[in-house]
Amino acid sequence: MLPTTFLDGLARARGSLLLCRGCLGSVDAEAEAGLCARCWQGLQPLPEGRCGRCALPHAEGPCPEPVAWELGEALWDYHGGRPPFGALVLPGIKRGETGWRRALLRHLTLAALPDWVQEVDRVTSAPSALPRRLWRGFDLAAEAGRVVADRAGRPYEPLLAKGWWRGRQAMRTESARRRLPRKAVALRRGALPGGIVLLVDDVWTTGTTLLRCAQVLRESGADEVRVLALFRAM
Repeated sequence: MLPTTFLDGLARARGSLLLCRGCLGSVDAEAEAGLCARCWQGLQPLPEGRCGRCALPHAEGPCPEPVAWELGEALWDYHGGRPPFGALVLPGIKRGETGWRRALLRHLTLAALPDWVQEVDRVTSAPSALPRRLWRGFDLAAEAGRVVADRAGRPYEPLLAKGWWRGRQAMRTESARRRLPRKAVALRRGALPGGIVLLVDDVWTTGTTLLRCAQVLRESGADEVRVLALFRAM
């Protein structure tokens, strides 16, 4: 049997040779999915004192952002950390980085959720186009929605559908994102979105996709819509 001191030295040598996939620094014992502990510290909560609807800081008065929901919140700052954690991890996940995806969902199971999540009747998610889901093999917003639904003890229901011809919002300019037509999102056949519906998404940038989703839910019978995103771009 090899001595413990030799094994400890081998582990230290391995850590000094392996590089973090985020900051390219050396990895340590707290590394997860190829990212060092310092990178994971970039999973930062948003600052206090933000609007309870658009989740952004602004002067007192009516929310300047177009919203169709009563309460809105996000768990983490998209640009928090160095390198910016959300901007690093989410594009990697959507390119097929399964280790980062599993790790992020594990962190979601431990994150503090808004108290009002316990008041909802059902949970759904912002939809992605069918070709995009087939190409990726997963839907991150739906997976996050199921985690939140399990934690809240509420059913998860895929209530919404996105037109298959719609491209990625992330590939558009801010102006183009805000012009997303209302017909881009529709209610799934047979869906009944009554009561208080929690709408979950992975990243909240301009909020136009969330707006279209919330409009459909309200027009289709939801008494109230609330929004929760994993990341908010400040």
